[in-house]
Amino acid sequence: MSLSEDVRNELAAIAPERECDRLAELSALFHFAGRLHLLGRGSVSVHLDVASAAVARRAFALLRSFGVASEIRTYRRRSFGQETRYQLHVEGGLELLREAGVVDARLAPRERPPKRVLGRGCCRAAYLRGALLASGSVSGPPSPHLEVRSESRAGAETVAAAAAAEGAELRVGGRGEGSLAYAKGIDRIAGVLAAAGASDAALAFQERAVVGATKASANRLANADHANLVRSGRAAHAQLEAVRRLQRSRRLGELSPRLREIADLRAKHPSLSLRELGAKCNPPVTKATAHRWLRAVARLAQR
Repeated sequence: MSLSEDVRNELAAIAPERECDRLAELSALFHFAGRLHLLGRGSVSVHLDVASAAVARRAFALLRSFGVASEIRTYRRRSFGQETRYQLHVEGGLELLREAGVVDARLAPRERPPKRVLGRGCCRAAYLRGALLASGSVSGPPSPHLEVRSESRAGAETVAAAAAAEGAELRVGGRGEGSLAYAKGIDRIAGVLAAAGASDAALAFQERAVVGATKASANRLANADHANLVRSGRAAHAQLEAVRRLQRSRRLGELSPRLREIADLRAKHPSLSLRELGAKCNPPVTKATAHRWLRAVARLAQR
Protein backbone atom coordinates (compact mmCIF):
# COMPACT_ATOMS: atom_id res chain seq x y z
CA MET A 1 0.00 0.00 0.00
CA SER A 2 1.35 3.43 -0.97
CA LEU A 3 2.04 6.23 1.48
CA SER A 4 -0.72 8.30 -0.12
CA GLU A 5 -3.19 5.47 0.44
CA ASP A 6 -2.15 5.16 4.10
CA VAL A 7 -2.76 8.88 4.60
CA ARG A 8 -6.15 8.78 2.86
CA ASN A 9 -7.28 5.80 4.92
CA GLU A 10 -6.38 7.50 8.20
CA LEU A 11 -8.01 10.80 7.24
CA ALA A 12 -11.13 9.04 5.94
CA ALA A 13 -11.53 7.29 9.30
CA ILE A 14 -11.92 10.62 11.13
CA ALA A 15 -15.57 11.37 11.78
CA PRO A 16 -15.97 14.89 13.23
CA GLU A 17 -19.06 15.42 15.35
CA ARG A 18 -19.42 19.16 14.77
CA GLU A 19 -21.58 20.15 11.87
CA CYS A 20 -19.23 23.01 10.94
CA ASP A 21 -16.35 20.56 10.53
CA ARG A 22 -18.40 18.22 8.33
CA LEU A 23 -19.45 21.21 6.24
CA ALA A 24 -15.84 22.42 5.82
CA GLU A 25 -14.65 18.93 4.83
CA LEU A 26 -17.44 18.61 2.28
CA SER A 27 -16.60 22.07 0.96
CA ALA A 28 -13.03 20.97 0.26
CA LEU A 29 -14.16 17.69 -1.30
CA PHE A 30 -16.42 19.55 -3.70
CA HIS A 31 -13.85 22.27 -4.46
CA PHE A 32 -11.02 19.85 -5.21
CA ALA A 33 -12.81 16.79 -6.62
CA GLY A 34 -16.25 18.02 -7.63
CA ARG A 35 -17.92 18.71 -10.95
CA LEU A 36 -21.04 20.86 -11.10
CA HIS A 37 -23.65 20.44 -13.86
CA LEU A 38 -26.49 22.97 -14.24
CA LEU A 39 -29.62 21.16 -15.40
CA GLY A 40 -31.83 24.23 -15.74
CA ARG A 41 -34.87 25.46 -13.85
CA GLY A 42 -32.82 25.86 -10.68
CA SER A 43 -31.64 22.26 -10.44
CA VAL A 44 -28.07 21.00 -10.40
CA SER A 45 -26.23 17.72 -10.54
CA VAL A 46 -22.88 17.19 -8.85
CA HIS A 47 -20.41 14.35 -8.87
CA LEU A 48 -17.26 13.79 -6.87
CA ASP A 49 -14.37 11.92 -8.48
CA VAL A 50 -11.99 10.41 -5.89
CA ALA A 51 -9.10 7.95 -5.83
CA SER A 52 -10.11 5.38 -3.20
CA ALA A 53 -13.07 3.50 -1.82
CA ALA A 54 -12.34 4.85 1.68
CA VAL A 55 -12.68 8.45 0.47
CA ALA A 56 -15.85 7.60 -1.46
CA ARG A 57 -17.41 6.05 1.66
CA ARG A 58 -16.35 9.06 3.72
CA ALA A 59 -17.99 11.50 1.28
CA PHE A 60 -21.11 9.32 1.15
CA ALA A 61 -21.38 9.41 4.96
CA LEU A 62 -20.85 13.18 5.07
CA LEU A 63 -23.60 13.77 2.53
CA ARG A 64 -25.95 11.43 4.32
CA SER A 65 -25.34 13.30 7.61
CA PHE A 66 -26.89 16.35 5.93
CA GLY A 67 -29.78 14.35 4.49
CA VAL A 68 -28.43 14.35 0.92
CA ALA A 69 -28.53 11.09 -1.04
CA SER A 70 -25.77 10.00 -3.39
CA GLU A 71 -24.80 7.00 -5.48
CA ILE A 72 -21.29 5.51 -5.67
CA ARG A 73 -20.11 4.34 -9.09
CA THR A 74 -16.76 3.01 -10.25
CA TYR A 75 -14.85 3.23 -13.50
CA ARG A 76 -11.38 2.35 -14.73
CA ARG A 77 -9.14 5.04 -16.12
CA ARG A 78 -7.84 4.55 -19.65
CA SER A 79 -4.40 5.88 -18.75
CA PHE A 80 -1.98 6.21 -15.80
CA GLY A 81 -2.03 2.53 -14.92
CA GLN A 82 -5.77 2.06 -15.51
CA GLU A 83 -6.52 2.26 -11.79
CA THR A 84 -10.07 2.19 -10.47
CA ARG A 85 -11.68 5.54 -9.65
CA TYR A 86 -14.83 6.23 -7.61
CA GLN A 87 -17.58 8.70 -8.40
CA LEU A 88 -20.35 9.92 -6.12
CA HIS A 89 -23.33 11.21 -8.08
CA VAL A 90 -25.44 13.66 -6.12
CA GLU A 91 -28.86 14.77 -7.23
CA GLY A 92 -30.09 17.95 -5.58
CA GLY A 93 -28.52 19.12 -2.35
CA LEU A 94 -28.57 22.68 -3.61
CA GLU A 95 -28.96 24.19 -0.14
CA LEU A 96 -26.00 22.16 1.13
CA LEU A 97 -23.83 23.38 -1.76
CA ARG A 98 -24.68 26.97 -0.92
CA GLU A 99 -24.06 26.44 2.79
CA ALA A 100 -20.69 24.80 2.07
CA GLY A 101 -19.65 27.71 -0.15
CA VAL A 102 -19.47 25.62 -3.32
CA VAL A 103 -21.95 27.79 -5.25
CA ASP A 104 -23.28 31.28 -4.63
CA ALA A 105 -26.89 32.42 -4.53
CA ARG A 106 -26.99 32.43 -8.36
CA LEU A 107 -25.67 28.86 -8.56
CA ALA A 108 -22.36 30.11 -9.93
CA PRO A 109 -19.40 28.01 -8.74
CA ARG A 110 -17.18 29.70 -6.14
CA GLU A 111 -13.42 29.55 -6.54
CA ARG A 112 -13.02 29.51 -2.75
CA PRO A 113 -15.43 29.15 0.19
CA PRO A 114 -16.57 32.19 2.19
CA LYS A 115 -14.79 33.08 5.42
CA ARG A 116 -17.60 31.68 7.57
CA VAL A 117 -16.77 28.14 6.39
CA LEU A 118 -13.17 28.46 7.61
CA GLY A 119 -13.78 30.64 10.65
CA ARG A 120 -12.62 28.16 13.31
CA GLY A 121 -9.46 26.16 13.76
CA CYS A 122 -11.38 22.89 13.70
CA CYS A 123 -13.00 23.93 10.41
CA ARG A 124 -9.67 24.81 8.82
CA ALA A 125 -8.26 21.43 9.84
CA ALA A 126 -11.35 19.75 8.36
CA TYR A 127 -10.96 21.73 5.12
CA LEU A 128 -7.31 20.71 4.88
CA ARG A 129 -8.35 17.10 5.51
CA GLY A 130 -10.95 17.24 2.76
CA ALA A 131 -8.47 18.73 0.31
CA LEU A 132 -5.97 15.94 0.98
CA LEU A 133 -8.71 13.33 0.59
CA ALA A 134 -9.90 14.85 -2.65
CA SER A 135 -6.67 15.49 -4.53
CA GLY A 136 -3.70 15.01 -2.24
CA SER A 137 -0.67 12.80 -2.68
CA VAL A 138 2.35 12.06 -0.50
CA SER A 139 5.69 10.49 -1.37
CA GLY A 140 8.41 9.53 1.06
CA PRO A 141 12.22 9.63 1.03
CA PRO A 142 14.53 10.03 -0.75
CA SER A 143 12.51 12.95 -2.21
CA PRO A 144 9.70 13.59 0.29
CA HIS A 145 6.87 15.56 -1.28
CA LEU A 146 3.24 16.39 -0.47
CA GLU A 147 0.86 18.18 -2.79
CA VAL A 148 -2.79 19.10 -3.23
CA ARG A 149 -3.78 19.66 -6.85
CA SER A 150 -6.27 22.36 -7.78
CA GLU A 151 -7.79 23.56 -11.04
CA SER A 152 -7.44 27.18 -9.90
CA ARG A 153 -4.77 29.15 -8.08
CA ALA A 154 -7.45 30.44 -5.71
CA GLY A 155 -8.12 26.88 -4.56
CA ALA A 156 -4.43 26.21 -3.89
CA GLU A 157 -4.09 29.52 -2.03
CA THR A 158 -7.14 28.73 0.12
CA VAL A 159 -5.81 25.38 1.35
CA ALA A 160 -2.35 26.91 1.90
CA ALA A 161 -3.93 29.68 3.99
CA ALA A 162 -5.91 27.15 6.03
CA ALA A 163 -2.74 25.17 6.69
CA ALA A 164 -0.79 28.30 7.66
CA ALA A 165 -3.46 29.32 10.16
CA GLU A 166 -2.95 25.94 11.86
CA GLY A 167 0.83 26.22 12.01
CA ALA A 168 1.67 24.20 8.88
CA GLU A 169 3.29 25.43 5.69
CA LEU A 170 2.20 24.84 2.11
CA ARG A 171 3.63 26.70 -0.84
CA VAL A 172 1.65 27.51 -3.96
CA GLY A 173 2.87 26.85 -7.48
CA GLY A 174 1.63 26.07 -10.96
CA ARG A 175 1.60 22.87 -12.98
CA GLY A 176 0.33 22.95 -16.53
CA GLU A 177 -3.08 24.59 -16.58
CA GLY A 178 -3.67 23.94 -12.87
CA SER A 179 -2.11 24.89 -9.57
CA LEU A 180 -0.98 23.06 -6.48
CA ALA A 181 -0.24 23.61 -2.82
CA TYR A 182 2.82 21.62 -1.85
CA ALA A 183 5.35 20.92 0.87
CA LYS A 184 8.83 19.44 0.69
CA GLY A 185 10.95 18.13 3.53
CA ILE A 186 10.16 15.72 6.33
CA ASP A 187 9.26 18.25 9.01
CA ARG A 188 7.00 20.37 6.79
CA ILE A 189 5.11 17.38 5.43
CA ALA A 190 4.66 15.92 8.92
CA GLY A 191 3.35 19.30 10.07
CA VAL A 192 0.72 19.37 7.32
CA LEU A 193 -0.38 15.80 8.04
CA ALA A 194 -0.64 16.51 11.77
CA ALA A 195 -2.66 19.68 11.14
CA ALA A 196 -5.12 17.67 9.05
CA GLY A 197 -5.50 15.08 11.82
CA ALA A 198 -3.30 12.32 10.38
CA SER A 199 -1.04 12.09 13.44
CA ASP A 200 -0.26 8.39 12.92
CA ALA A 201 0.73 9.02 9.30
CA ALA A 202 2.88 11.98 10.39
CA LEU A 203 4.74 9.80 12.90
CA ALA A 204 5.06 6.93 10.41
CA PHE A 205 6.36 9.37 7.80
CA GLN A 206 9.03 10.65 10.17
CA GLU A 207 9.90 7.10 11.21
CA ARG A 208 10.21 6.00 7.59
CA ALA A 209 12.46 8.98 6.90
CA VAL A 210 14.67 8.14 9.89
CA VAL A 211 14.93 4.48 8.84
CA GLY A 212 15.72 5.52 5.29
CA ALA A 213 18.41 7.93 6.45
CA THR A 214 19.88 5.26 8.74
CA LYS A 215 20.01 2.72 5.91
CA ALA A 216 21.58 5.26 3.58
CA SER A 217 24.19 6.12 6.20
CA ALA A 218 24.92 2.43 6.81
CA ASN A 219 25.30 1.86 3.07
CA ARG A 220 27.67 4.79 2.77
CA LEU A 221 29.76 3.48 5.66
CA ALA A 222 29.78 -0.03 4.21
CA ASN A 223 30.81 1.29 0.80
CA ALA A 224 33.53 3.41 2.39
CA ASP A 225 34.82 0.43 4.38
CA HIS A 226 34.84 -1.69 1.25
CA ALA A 227 36.72 1.00 -0.69
CA ASN A 228 39.25 1.31 2.13
CA LEU A 229 39.78 -2.45 2.19
CA VAL A 230 40.30 -2.51 -1.56
CA ARG A 231 42.83 0.33 -1.40
CA SER A 232 44.64 -1.26 1.54
CA GLY A 233 44.74 -4.62 -0.20
CA ARG A 234 46.16 -3.14 -3.39
CA ALA A 235 48.78 -1.16 -1.44
CA ALA A 236 49.81 -4.25 0.56
CA HIS A 237 50.11 -6.28 -2.65
CA ALA A 238 52.33 -3.60 -4.23
CA GLN A 239 54.51 -3.50 -1.10
CA LEU A 240 54.84 -7.30 -1.07
CA GLU A 241 55.83 -7.31 -4.75
CA ALA A 242 58.51 -4.69 -4.02
CA VAL A 243 59.95 -6.84 -1.21
CA ARG A 244 59.96 -9.90 -3.48
CA ARG A 245 61.80 -7.99 -6.22
CA LEU A 246 64.46 -7.05 -3.68
CA GLN A 247 64.62 -10.68 -2.54
CA ARG A 248 65.04 -11.97 -6.10
CA SER A 249 67.76 -9.44 -6.80
CA ARG A 250 69.38 -10.17 -3.43
CA ARG A 251 69.35 -6.52 -2.45
CA LEU A 252 67.55 -6.82 0.90
CA GLY A 253 70.94 -6.71 2.61
CA GLU A 254 71.49 -3.21 1.20
CA LEU A 255 68.56 -1.85 3.22
CA SER A 256 68.97 -0.04 6.52
CA PRO A 257 68.04 -2.08 9.62
CA ARG A 258 64.65 -0.35 9.99
CA LEU A 259 63.75 -0.77 6.31
CA ARG A 260 64.93 -4.40 6.41
CA GLU A 261 62.72 -4.98 9.46
CA ILE A 262 59.56 -3.53 7.87
CA ALA A 263 60.27 -5.42 4.62
CA ASP A 264 60.59 -8.71 6.49
CA LEU A 265 57.39 -8.02 8.41
CA ARG A 266 55.48 -7.31 5.18
CA ALA A 267 56.80 -10.55 3.67
CA LYS A 268 55.74 -12.55 6.72
CA HIS A 269 52.35 -10.80 7.14
CA PRO A 270 50.94 -9.90 3.68
CA SER A 271 47.44 -9.07 4.99
CA LEU A 272 48.25 -6.95 8.02
CA SER A 273 47.41 -3.25 8.04
CA LEU A 274 50.09 -0.59 8.35
CA ARG A 275 49.06 0.05 11.93
CA GLU A 276 49.44 -3.64 12.76
CA LEU A 277 52.82 -3.84 11.01
CA GLY A 278 54.05 -0.80 12.94
CA ALA A 279 52.98 -2.42 16.20
CA LYS A 280 55.15 -5.45 15.42
CA CYS A 281 58.29 -3.37 14.93
CA ASN A 282 60.88 -3.26 17.72
CA PRO A 283 60.34 -0.70 19.07
CA PRO A 284 56.77 -0.16 17.76
CA VAL A 285 56.23 2.70 15.29
CA THR A 286 53.19 4.61 14.09
CA LYS A 287 51.12 3.85 11.01
CA ALA A 288 52.59 6.92 9.26
CA THR A 289 56.16 5.77 9.95
CA ALA A 290 55.44 2.24 8.69
CA HIS A 291 53.91 3.75 5.55
CA ARG A 292 56.93 6.00 5.00
CA TRP A 293 59.39 3.09 5.38
CA LEU A 294 57.45 0.87 2.98
CA ARG A 295 57.38 3.67 0.41
CA ALA A 296 61.14 3.85 0.72
CA VAL A 297 61.37 0.09 0.16
CA ALA A 298 59.19 0.41 -2.96
CA ARG A 299 61.39 3.20 -4.37
CA LEU A 300 64.50 1.11 -3.84
CA ALA A 301 62.89 -1.88 -5.55
CA GLN A 302 62.22 0.23 -8.68
CA ARG A 303 65.87 1.08 -9.18
